[in-house]
Amino acid sequence: MQKMIFSSAELPSDLNDKARFNLWRDIYTAKIGAVEFDTSDGNPFQAKIEALPIGEITYATTVGTVNRVVRTPQHLHADTHDSYSLIITEAAGFGGNYRGNEIDVETGGAFLDGAERLDFRGADFCRWSNISVPKQLLHASFPKIVDKQGLPIAANTESLVLLRRYLTILEAGGAPTVPSLIQHVSTTLLDLVCMAVGAKGEDAELAGLRGVRAARLQAILDCIQKHYSNHAFTAQIVASELNLTPRYVHHILSETDRGFTDRVLELRLQRAKSMLGDPRFLTLRISDIALQSGFSDISYFNRCFKRRFGCSPMAAR
Repeated sequence: MQKMIFSSAELPSDLNDKARFNLWRDIYTAKIGAVEFDTSDGNPFQAKIEALPIGEITYATTVGTVNRVVRTPQHLHADTHDSYSLIITEAAGFGGNYRGNEIDVETGGAFLDGAERLDFRGADFCRWSNISVPKQLLHASFPKIVDKQGLPIAANTESLVLLRRYLTILEAGGAPTVPSLIQHVSTTLLDLVCMAVGAKGEDAELAGLRGVRAARLQAILDCIQKHYSNHAFTAQIVASELNLTPRYVHHILSETDRGFTDRVLELRLQRAKSMLGDPRFLTLRISDIALQSGFSDISYFNRCFKRRFGCSPMAAR
């Protein structure tokens, strides 16, 4: 499925700021959900929502000067949506009243909205993410989730950190199109949402076997991709960056088709091969290319390159 975009930039340019906001709000109410908005004073109105459907789950981001959201009993009566939403703050925290209770959500933190009455206000310019999951789907995975509504989730909660990393990967790579991948991604998101809001016991064990481990693997692979050209790169660096142990890093990778050392070596060799065949690097010595690819031992690089590609680095140039 394609990403859906709803932006104030698409509204008629001849409208004044107030008219543009009112029109945007009316379209939102008609097409997305019944809530009341307000916008920050003294700033030109702008708002953009990007929604990515993944199976039964929708991942959306909202950015702009809309800084207050109100949902009254009247809105609840008019709204036919029956979903939970995990709201994750991005640019700044926000706070207010949820079901009669005052709560504050820190920057990077989150809370679970079960489509109840609320009145939240944030900064003049806000950005937040929203993972919308049908209530029936979440109840089947985590029956006690109803008790977690409106409870602030700290930004450093491990499962929330993993979820945020996983969402970053989805944003970079786009939505999956193969049915089996759509199912895998939606299951991972579902499990991470359950863990982030506080699933424990059997619920946590189930999610831990699926979503959390998958997200950790994605985070490890992303870290390897980022650092492999550093000749001093080790599993300890991955472990430190992701708050894991080196042993756990090796264990997670052992469940795939390739371990840490093999993955790093392959990435370095592929980069060296690409640079050797690129006219932009003709002035570089082969030893320089090897160093930039992450090799500190040129003899070792030559041996690995010939074993992998069947020719010497010189012949590949």
